[in-house]
Amino acid sequence: MLHRRSPTLVDWLVAVAVGLFAIAEEIGGRSMGPSREHLPLWIAAGVVTAVGVLFRRHAPFAILCVYSALNVLLFVLAPQMAAAWQFYTELVLLFTLLSEVRPGSVKAVTGMVASGAYVVSMLAASSPPAGWGDIAVAVVMSAIAAGAGLAVRRHRVIAAQAAERGELLAREAVSEERARIARELHDIVAHSVSVMTMQTGGVRLMLREDQERERQVLASIEETGRGAVDELRRMLGLLRGPSADSGPQAGLDRLDDLLDQVRAAGLDVTLEVRGDPVPLPAGLDLSAYRIVQEALTNALKHAGPTRATVTVEHRPGELHLEIVDDGPRQGRTRARGAGGGHGLIGMRERAALFHGTLTAGPLASGGFGVRAVLPL
Repeated sequence: MLHRRSPTLVDWLVAVAVGLFAIAEEIGGRSMGPSREHLPLWIAAGVVTAVGVLFRRHAPFAILCVYSALNVLLFVLAPQMAAAWQFYTELVLLFTLLSEVRPGSVKAVTGMVASGAYVVSMLAASSPPAGWGDIAVAVVMSAIAAGAGLAVRRHRVIAAQAAERGELLAREAVSEERARIARELHDIVAHSVSVMTMQTGGVRLMLREDQERERQVLASIEETGRGAVDELRRMLGLLRGPSADSGPQAGLDRLDDLLDQVRAAGLDVTLEVRGDPVPLPAGLDLSAYRIVQEALTNALKHAGPTRATVTVEHRPGELHLEIVDDGPRQGRTRARGAGGGHGLIGMRERAALFHGTLTAGPLASGGFGVRAVLPL
């Protein structure tokens, strides 16, 4: 059952409408109604009913059953007291119950039985006696209220399932991207440790014969390094899938090749480099390249052949990336879901890995922009 912490604006509007309708009908709308001395009691009953309608989502089953039972008792003890506002309130409560509880549950079946008993007793107590037309109207309106409640419930369930599937796919995308990043960083770390090991071996061979202790220390470091490389390769073997790229790692120095590829695919892209380039850590260099690559891929996928600009700006202590496209050309529309796919998830994961930030979203000009700041 779906519970609400406090009544919504719709709940207030429905409750006020029920209360005003009840008061108006009791004061002057009934042809057969209570005597004038009992009118304040009926007005109070309308107000109490409006309060129940206001909080109907908190306890839809209890409110429907209590309301139906009290009205059935009223129709038995005081015939010819059925009012239109009572019937419409019953329809509202029936709709609410079936939109909140699981179809086929004990509460749903019991609520429909209680509502059915209300309709039967109301028709029996009506004056003049209800004809076939009145019965048909009551049955059809009750069926519409019940069907609408079931339809709303189904819509909520479908929406909740879709949201759950979306969250699951997002989590899977994050896991896949993190595994890909881990594979790439393992390659970088393994290469760095291999270089350190070889340099250590080179220094060991350059020692004098009387530097035996230093030679032993360096040999121990060299052996430890080789063991670490072997362990990293084994770990990488577990992470690397059959389709994983085992070629040389990319970096910003290979942007020209990347731009040539996307130009061949139809994206008119230009590159601007600002500031004084500085040597970047291998992992950060790779992540910056991947962010640019994914942003251009998204532009080509969602906007089609268009213009794009890549700006790489080297600032003191930071690397700024900006990838902006002009949006679809005239006669085309941006693909549905543009900017909300798994590509952005991967870019954000790479930026977060280096405590950076990444923002992305549509531009006023109709294009799409991706901006990343990576601390060095």
